[in-house]
Amino acid sequence: MSEEDITNAEIDAAVRSMPWWLVLVWGIMAIIIGLMFITTPLITTYYLVLFMGVYWFVGGIFTLASLFSDKTNMGWKIFLAIISILAGIAIMAQPLFGSIIVVTMLVFFIGFWGILIGGTKLYEAMRSKDAGAGILGALSIVFGIILLIFPWGAALALPLIAGAFALLAGICSVGVAFQVKKAQA
Repeated sequence: MSEEDITNAEIDAAVRSMPWWLVLVWGIMAIIIGLMFITTPLITTYYLVLFMGVYWFVGGIFTLASLFSDKTNMGWKIFLAIISILAGIAIMAQPLFGSIIVVTMLVFFIGFWGILIGGTKLYEAMRSKDAGAGILGALSIVFGIILLIFPWGAALALPLIAGAFALLAGICSVGVAFQVKKAQA
C-alpha cells in the first residue's frame, strides 16, 4: 500500500464519518453571510464587529470568573480579561468607530502578514531555486505593500472580498455535502 493509498483511505474514512447535513448547514450559513456581506457590506460589518465587542466583553468576564476555580497563570488571565473587557466596552460604546478601527487593523495585519509570507517564500525560492515560489513571494510582498499604502480603500473592500469568499465556500460546501451523502449511501 503506497502513501497515496493510505491518504485516500483516510480521506474516505473521514468522509464516511462526517455528517453530511452538518456540511450542508455550514454551506448554507456561509452563503447567507456571503450574501449579507455583498449586499449590505457596511451594515454587516458593523453588526459583526459589534458582536465581536460583546464576545470580547463576555469572554473577559468568564476569564475573570475562571480564576475562582483555576488560579494558574493568574496574572496573564487578569491581563487578558481586562484587555478583553476594555476592548468589548470600547466597541459596544462606539460600534461605528470600532468597526473602522477593527477592519483597518485587520488590513494592516494582512498587509504585514503578506510581506512576511512573501519574504519567506522568496527565501525558500532562493534556497531551492524554485521560480514558482519566488513569483508567489514577490506577489505576496507587492500585495502586502499595496494594503499598507492604501489601508482605507482595502478596509472598504474587505467586506466585499470576505463576502465573495464566503459565498464561494458556501456553494462548494453545499456541493460537497451532497457528495458526502452520496458516498455514505
